[in-house]
Amino acid sequence: MDMITLEQLKNLSGRHPDWCISLYMPTHRHGRDTEQDPIRFKNLLSEAEERLQSKGLRSPDVREMLAPAQRLLQTPNFWWHQSDGLAVFIASDTFHTYRLPLPFTELVVISDRLHLKPLLPFFTNNGHFYILALSQNEVRLLEGTQYTVDEIDVENMPASLAETLQYERFEKQLQLRTSAAAVIGEHPAMYHGHDISDEDKSRILRWFHKLDDELSTFLAGEQSPLVLAGVDYLMPIYQEANTYPHLLDKGIAGNPEELRPEELHTQAWPLVEPVFAQACEEASARYGQLASSGQATTDIREALLAAHHGRVDVLFVATGVELWGNYDPDQNTANVHEDHEPGDEDLLDLAAIQTLLNGGIVYAAEPEQVPDQGLLAALFRY
Repeated sequence: MDMITLEQLKNLSGRHPDWCISLYMPTHRHGRDTEQDPIRFKNLLSEAEERLQSKGLRSPDVREMLAPAQRLLQTPNFWWHQSDGLAVFIASDTFHTYRLPLPFTELVVISDRLHLKPLLPFFTNNGHFYILALSQNEVRLLEGTQYTVDEIDVENMPASLAETLQYERFEKQLQLRTSAAAVIGEHPAMYHGHDISDEDKSRILRWFHKLDDELSTFLAGEQSPLVLAGVDYLMPIYQEANTYPHLLDKGIAGNPEELRPEELHTQAWPLVEPVFAQACEEASARYGQLASSGQATTDIREALLAAHHGRVDVLFVATGVELWGNYDPDQNTANVHEDHEPGDEDLLDLAAIQTLLNGGIVYAAEPEQVPDQGLLAALFRY
């Protein structure tokens, strides 16, 4: 699985000198359905080719633009290592693929910007989270949504406790009573006649500081909750070392080596779901209080201009719909069109991306769940 960061989102959101192609499709991790994924991708490329030609591009130029994506069809190894969804971005100066734990709907968008709204679940505050699984022999970082989970490769993740601190002796001495189903934070850690010595705690803490340094860099700019999974005695020590501001107080107790990603996800979701629900409810209530005060709006033009200037604190944006038009940052103007015209982009997509890049919070919601049931609703910082 690949990782997409806010910095990468920023790089993808810029304008390009010619047409941009954004492809999304669901994929399969295993089973016979994996054989159909390259076929579906080939069909998406055919659709993209036809639509580019309909815009006046010459066939040789279209083939040259799509060549990097066509080469994926000749790379079996690429299709053997898929997640739940595939996003591919193509322009004359850009080619990126992301295998992500979200089953995208098949989609082809051709515009003068890359279409990024299907990626919003990885950056919004109502469904995206991480699990940090700590054990003696391994450390795993997992990325989850409400329905999916996948492991992430962190390039400079420190080695295991056992390898780094030669920790096996201490593990045997503690003889901890743990339960994989227990929830941390509801009772103190229980030991069998042993306390963690200052020396042992210091060794673990040093290692956790190294781990936190790498994770803080890797998760820089993220606002998604982080859930710890591990044996009881490690939890308070890691919390002491932690600097990531969205670490939950409660975690999953027990040895995570015994749990598959799907099992960790099953235990983590009940911990993060109330966090998402409460934050979303509070933001919606705040919108209701400010709707008539000039500090909130459902007008796309007003919201888009405010988002570009960093004034949007919270944005609710409808999923599954597009609102086409164009925005000129130099003239500070936004135009909305009933139909997709040449040079148009999805203004809902653009408002959400600009809000995120300027440090705002975005909630992706079904249209009927957006405050005042508009296509978006924005709360201003000032």
